Amino acid sequence: MIDELVIAGTSVRSRIITGSGKYRDEKIIPEILEAAGCDIVTVALRRVDFDRPAENVLRHIPAGKVILPNTSGARTAEEAVRIARLAKTMGCGNWIKIEVIADQKYLLPDTIETLKATEVLVHEGFIVLPYMTPDLSAARRMVDAGAAAVMPFGAPIGSNRGLQTIDLIEILVSEISVPVIIDAGIGRPSHAAAAMELGVDAILLNTAIATANDPVSMAHAFRLAIEAGREAYLAGLGPTSKTGRPSSPLTGFLD
Repeated sequence: MIDELVIAGTSVRSRIITGSGKYRDEKIIPEILEAAGCDIVTVALRRVDFDRPAENVLRHIPAGKVILPNTSGARTAEEAVRIARLAKTMGCGNWIKIEVIADQKYLLPDTIETLKATEVLVHEGFIVLPYMTPDLSAARRMVDAGAAAVMPFGAPIGSNRGLQTIDLIEILVSEISVPVIIDAGIGRPSHAAAAMELGVDAILLNTAIATANDPVSMAHAFRLAIEAGREAYLAGLGPTSKTGRPSSPLTGFLD
């Protein structure tokens, strides 16, 4: 059985989503996507410029990928809605990743403004994936507003610190009905595998791949880690114990 990720009725085979920023040379993006095996790619609208093809990041993204524009740079719900509408007008489709960030030090999302933008854009027919704090009440409100998935952070954007919010994410996985996608903070393949073992549906990566010495090899490493973590989750992890448990009987062998 093929274990596909389904978001708003769209099925994709890969559970790794990659960003398209921070690369030393954007020409490497097709190799990254191939190595990662990813089907969904995020793009910042400010890097989509059809009037200047040489500066348009979309020229590096192969056909057939799901383009997920994000509202990077938005500080309010109003700005996020405006960016989303502009992205759709420019031909980027109706998928949108909502980022509303007023905090410029830690880059933490503004939950209230994110929810406002989600409500407006869902009403307008967008497939909305909000970047958010891993808070159960906020996630439930996003789902009630029509979000197609929720995207809690594992650690601050670009920090590569891993699953600093693991306990909160585990709660979301158990309680939220739409896909839970880790967005931000994952820095190592081992972080990604651990997240997938919890039952997270997918992981969005950018900095960890783009800043590696060999981004293509790192993309492939993340692909393997995410596939392994997902398979382990589906297999059912064994129970843990505070004491040792023998694999074979310890007594009676010589009796």
